[in-house]
This record gives sequence, C-alpha cells and structure tokens, in this order.
Amino acid sequence: MKKDKSVKKAELKAAIISKLKSLIGPLIITAIIIAGVIFITTSETEEEVKEIVKANRYEGTTDIMKLENDELLFALDPATTHFEITVKDTGAVWKSIPDGAASDPIASKKAQEAGKVQSTLYVTYGTQSMEKMLYDNYNYGIINQIYNIEQGDDYIKVCYSVGKQEKQYTLPTAIREADYEKYHALMDVNQQDLMDQRYKKLDINNLGRTDEKNKDELLKNYPIMETEVIYVLRDGTKDNVRTKLEEYFAAAGYTAEEHEENKKLDMSTSSSDDPVFNVNVYYRLEGKDFVVEVPLNELEYRDDYPIVALDILPFFGAGGTEDEGFMLVPEGGGGIINFNNGKITQNYYYANLYGWNMATHRTEIVQETRTHFNVFGISKADNSFICILEDGNAYGTVVADISGKTNSFNAANAQYKITHRAQYDIADRFQGNMFVYQDELPDENLVNRYRFVDSGSYVDMAKTYNEYLVEKYPDEFTMNDDTEAPMAVEILGAVDKVTQVMGVPASRPLKLTSYKEADEIVSALKGNGINNMFVKLSGWANGGIRQELMTDVKLVSALGKGKDLKNFVNNANANGIPVYLDGITDYAYHSNFFDGFMVSRDAARYVTDEEVELYPFSKVTYGQLKSEEIYYLLKPSVIQKVVDALSDTAKKYSANISFRDIGRDLSSAYNEEEVTSRQAALLKQIEQVKAIKAEGMGVMVNFGNEFLAPYVDIVTNNDLKGTQYTIIDSFVPFYQLAVHGYLNYTGEALNLTQNMQDELLNSVEYGAGLYFTVMKESSFALQKTLYSEYFGASYDAWQDEIVEIYTRYNKELGHTYNQKMVNHESVGSNVACTTYEDGTKVYVNYTYEDYVTNGITIPARDYLVVR
Repeated sequence: MKKDKSVKKAELKAAIISKLKSLIGPLIITAIIIAGVIFITTSETEEEVKEIVKANRYEGTTDIMKLENDELLFALDPATTHFEITVKDTGAVWKSIPDGAASDPIASKKAQEAGKVQSTLYVTYGTQSMEKMLYDNYNYGIINQIYNIEQGDDYIKVCYSVGKQEKQYTLPTAIREADYEKYHALMDVNQQDLMDQRYKKLDINNLGRTDEKNKDELLKNYPIMETEVIYVLRDGTKDNVRTKLEEYFAAAGYTAEEHEENKKLDMSTSSSDDPVFNVNVYYRLEGKDFVVEVPLNELEYRDDYPIVALDILPFFGAGGTEDEGFMLVPEGGGGIINFNNGKITQNYYYANLYGWNMATHRTEIVQETRTHFNVFGISKADNSFICILEDGNAYGTVVADISGKTNSFNAANAQYKITHRAQYDIADRFQGNMFVYQDELPDENLVNRYRFVDSGSYVDMAKTYNEYLVEKYPDEFTMNDDTEAPMAVEILGAVDKVTQVMGVPASRPLKLTSYKEADEIVSALKGNGINNMFVKLSGWANGGIRQELMTDVKLVSALGKGKDLKNFVNNANANGIPVYLDGITDYAYHSNFFDGFMVSRDAARYVTDEEVELYPFSKVTYGQLKSEEIYYLLKPSVIQKVVDALSDTAKKYSANISFRDIGRDLSSAYNEEEVTSRQAALLKQIEQVKAIKAEGMGVMVNFGNEFLAPYVDIVTNNDLKGTQYTIIDSFVPFYQLAVHGYLNYTGEALNLTQNMQDELLNSVEYGAGLYFTVMKESSFALQKTLYSEYFGASYDAWQDEIVEIYTRYNKELGHTYNQKMVNHESVGSNVACTTYEDGTKVYVNYTYEDYVTNGITIPARDYLVVR
C-alpha cells in the first residue's frame, strides 16, 4: 500500500512538473504583457525617448570652396559637394564625378543607378534580421542638400547625412496670425488662394470637432497655441506645392532669420523608422597628395541600423566609354583591368586587403580573396594616380568594375568594413537570420592618400609608390647589398601521424628531417655554391608542422636533442646562413588542457561571444570539413605569449624567427576583456616584429602583408600573380617594381607547385628569389598522413636539380638583387621583359614556341638575360 501511495505521489509530482513546464511559456508571455501594460499605464504622461540622428542641412555660400598649395588646386561646388583637383605641373584635372554622369544612358534607365554615379559615398547598413542595404549619398542626401560644409585653415569638411528624408524648404510650417496676414497681403489673388488652401488656422478657443479631440496633441506640437492664434501648413502638402509657396514667401520678403524663429513654433517631428547616417569626410592637400579622411568616432547612426561598410569616392577619376586607360588592382603583384574591355558578363573585382578576418564567421569558401598590398590606381591617357589605403587599411577592400554593366564608367575605389557582425544560431523553428553587431567602433580613422603621376604607365605608378615607401620608412626601407640571388630553403622537421599505441590510435610526431640531417642539407647546399641562403626550420617543436599551442616550447625528441639544434644553428651562422625557427602564433591546433590550452579561456570570440571555431574547407563542396579536426583562433594576449615563447627560444638557440601566420593572417577579437579591432591587430603585429628586431634577431614571414615589409629579412610564398580573375586583362609586377632591391621575396616553393616551370618563370619576371621545401625522408614516409602537399619534398630526389636551377639563376640574375627594377613591358603575347638599373634586360617566354624580338631569340618556356 505504501508502495502504491509512493508511486501515485511520484506520478502526481511528475504530472505537476510536466504541467508547470507546459505553462512556463504562457506564464512568461502573460508576465511580459502585464509588465507592458503596467509600463504603458505608468508612463502615459512620459515622452517616449527615441534615438534620433540629427540630419545636416546646408544653408551656406554658393561660392566655389577651394584648397590650394604649390602642387594642387582643390575646388568643391557647395551645391553638390562634387569637386575637382587640378595638378598644377601638368594641368591634369581629376573629378569626383565623371563628366556625363547625370545623363549617363545606361545608368539613367534606373533612377537608383543614375544617382549612384553622382555619389561621393556609399553607406551600407544592416539590421538584426535582414541582409545588408545600400544608400548612396546622392539619392539619399546630396539631391536635397542634406549635408553641411565647414572650411578650416587646411581642410574642407563635408558632413553628409545619408538617408530617406524630406527636402527642407524655407517655408513656415507654423506662423503667427499677424505674420500670416502680413505675407498674405503682399501676395496676388492666385497666390493668396493657394496659401489659404494649404494653411490651416488654429485657435484654441475655436477649434473644429476633430481638432478639439486632438487638442492635447496640438498643444504638444504647437505650445504657442495656448496664447496665440497660428496658421500651420497642412500635412500631405506635395513638394511641387511647397516649392511654389517657398517662392511666394521669398518674393514677399520672407527671410531665413524669420524662418529660424518660426521653426521654434513647431515642436512636431516628422520622424520615421527609416535610418539616417551622418558621415563626416575631410579633404586635405599635403604637398602633392590629396588626402581623404573619415573619423570613425564621428560616425552617427542608430544602434538598430549599424553601418556595415563605407565606399569612399566610388567614381573619383573614373574613365568613360571614350577614354583610354586602365585600373590597377592589387591582385598578386598587380592586375590591369583595361577600360571598356567588354567583359560585362564577368563579376566585378573585389578583394580583401590582407585576407579574411577570422573573427568573421563563414561556412563556405568558393574563392579566397586576399591581397598583400594596399594600393589601387587609375590611369587615363598620359596621367594617373595611385591611392594608398593608410589608416584603417585593415578594414579595406578594393573594388573595381568596367563600363557597360550598370553605368558607362570604369571605376575603382576603396571600400571599408565598419561595424563587425556575426550571425546568431537561435533555434530550428526560427527561419530568418539574426545578427549581432559590435557595441562600439574603435577611435580610429579611415585615410585614403591619392598621389598623382605625370604618366599613364604602371611602371611610373610603381615608382611613385616606391617614393612613398622611402619617405614613410626612411630608416627601414633601404637598398640591400646582395650580390647573389637569395634562396629560401624550408626544412621539414616532423609531422603528426596517427599510430597505434597499446592498441589505441594516437597522434605522434613522425620524423622527416632530424636536426643533424638539416645541418647536413644546409652544408651540402653551401658546398655547392649557394651562399645567400635563408633557412626556415618547420615542424621542429610542439608536435610537428601543425604545432600544438606554443606558449611552452617543447622540441620534438625524434629530431634530436637541444644540443643538436644548437649545433645546427651555430654551424649555419658560421657559414653566414641565418636559420629561422618557424612558429604558428595565431591558432591552436589539436591542443588541450595538457598543452596549456583551454577553449573558454584562450580562444578569440565572435561578437556573439562564441569562440572562434575553425575548420578546413572542401575544394569540392566549398563547405566546412567538419569531419576534420577543429582548431581555434587565439585571443590577442595568448598570441603575445606564443610570440614571446618563440622569441625566447630562438634567442636561446641563436636563431631567428619565421612567422607562419603573422604577416599573412590578420584578425580581430571580441573577447569582453580585450576587444581588439583588426587595425589594432595590424599595429600589434608591427610592434611584435619590431621588438624582435630590436633583440637582434631576424624575421621571415609567409605571404608578406605590406605593412611588415620594411621590418623583415625575407618573405616566402609571396603571391606573385594572384588569382586569374577573368575581368583582369593582364598581370604586372607593380609591387615588385616598387620594392625590388629593398626587400627579398620569393614565390611558392618550386618543388611543390603544380607547374614548376611557370612558377620559375614568374620568379624570373618578378625579380623574386628561389624557394624550395625539403625533407630528408622519402615521400613514402608521408603515406597515411594528412600531408600529401609535401610528397615532392624529398631532398635526395631534388638536390641535384636545386643546385642546377640555382646555379644558372644566380649566374645570370644574381647581380640584379641590389638594383631597382626600372621597367617592365609586354613584348608579345605571354612574353615579358624586365629591365634593371644597370640596363640588364630579362626576357621571359611563357609560350611553347621560341619568340624573336629585336633580333633576340627567347627560347620557349624559358628565360633569357641580356646584359
């Protein structure tokens, strides 16, 4: 019986709990409703506080506003904020909006596009639940003069308000009876009739039935009604009628001062849910440079409509259908998109500076857009300019497109990502998207520096960029004294491989090259006349190539002891060959508590406060390979610990440092205790490299983002030719023309590329050094591992060819590495010529047939050096 009662009691308890659970949702909803009713009841008399972005209104001079120095003349039309810049030496004129934009036959087919080509700014915004939306500042500002202009001693500041707003008229929306009758008497009969139709008399003692019902609202909107009779402009008065009334009032003597006083009579607001964005743009002249600046701390927007991106001067310098010229984009060493190339079915050019921000969530990759330098340009006839993205370049993207698509212009511009966002994973039953945005913007600026060139040649544009770099980095960016071609050699120490340990699968380091074997390889290469060598030792610690978290450095015991590593480095140093210990600094691979890694403590976070979990991506489906092992982006303080540990270890062994991530990847972090913007992360990488240099160690980086170039010894895996986007017509060594002789760089490892001869020819044309990746073990050692990309790395199989390739390369090109490139040209289809200061000409023939030019025969698939 007791058992029956206890069972019933348990069943009853379970039923009650189940019932309570089923009531939780309704109870919560009921509570919310009650709370809402109470709130509304108790706050009936309180004015609702609504976040408002106050729009700018221009009421200033109509005279052209100017800035001028010895080099440039800047003239801005306050009626539109459109401007032009005259280069005094050449007389070249560059315009913010191209001639014919207002009547463009393609853009005019759609009102929105017709306005976009007359815009100096695009604002892209988002919400919590919808995709991004774009406002251009012509359709949503300039056309109604919703901006203000301020001129200082050395700048002109345009304060744009971008959004859906009514045009403002110098027309009273509320006016005292006596003033109304005064102006009424000054008008003719037809004007009086229109005035009587559109204005309504409000007398507190003689209100109509409808107005009597809305008496409280009227008094709130027009407090002056308490004591005076007024007239108010009727709602719904159309723009064309307002324009007429504005003219009538102006002719009758209505002044701006009176209008300001009358504004005070009308306390109503015609606010709407449509967003408005205030963006302040500063224009300056600095010597021969035109500088455009947008301070992030001066951006104004509602929290529920954050600015996601800004396009600055999208049509500055744009070329029309009759113009001859090209756009220079930072793809590889440089890409040329010819004006009017007819590729209207191809996508426009779009590439992120310094690659993807890993603190931005993504679930698939079709094409990784990544550039390593921060310049684009436009060449038109015999003149050109380059635009250098300076402050805020970490948020930058370069966009370029040709005529014939949505308009008749060829244009390139900088776009900046502003407010960072991430998507929340809410619930299966919620079908929409829910985005979370960062709370506040960093106190930083966006700066574009335009420098004008008295030439239409990309070679001269590159020389101008070189001048800029020398000016900016006078102590770091100096010519080297190399007399032999540089060669980087990456030696693979170990990789991880799953093996059976007591019947249990476990990951263990697999030796590919011991420290002693590395010493032997370097000595052999040195003995074969390779002197200007930079040795990168990868997979030497913490488990191998995919290192475990390196806050505590542990040598791979299978490679030898610490003294073996020390002997290897010392021997190399004695031969004048620097050794760089390679390290992963930004990510945690197969790391756990025993490796000193805790996800909740050490991982970087998205703005949703979720840890940044990362997976490899499939080259077939483009989606995440969740079957692969997860890895994590580290938060900045942990990255610093890894850098410190790597630096201390390199110093201990008299070695240098190779960064696999720093100089290639650049990510923000949104951990509550250490929010780090992407620009702050960029500055931190510079600080870290400079600190290592100050300790007397050298630095090698992978890929080579330009902001580290002045501080490093050599860049490996520099992206010479980039991605072969169809919209690009040709690829040129713009970046290399600017840095050759100042910076050592290489392309991909020749023995690991899909087409070694192409990569070798690329290296020749672009003035790169050579790069090889080797290991002592044969390729068979990598079977049943995840490292198939190293199948071609066996040193024994490659040693003779490495020596042969380098010996010829150095003999013919070694003398050029302490010289500037002075010219580059295409001499035929897929045949190029690079020229150096001493007159050396280097011809490269990518075709499968010999090519003859000026009596010189360039062998097929080969290069020829003429001194």
